[in-house]
Amino acid sequence: MSIDLQPDEAVRAAAEFLAGPRERSGQACVPELRTRYGLTTPEAIEAIRLANALRLARAH
Repeated sequence: MSIDLQPDEAVRAAAEFLAGPRERSGQACVPELRTRYGLTTPEAIEAIRLANALRLARAH
């Protein structure tokens, strides 16, 4: 199930997905983001970085 978004929007949506409360699928993050959001591998990695930054910002 891929979501049709612009690349920057898709990376942002994927980061929000990772940073928010969610049920774990058991699948590795990069393949899951590639499938769910239609990201490339570098975009998925950027989404993971952004999710980590969002988690840190929310913790403070």
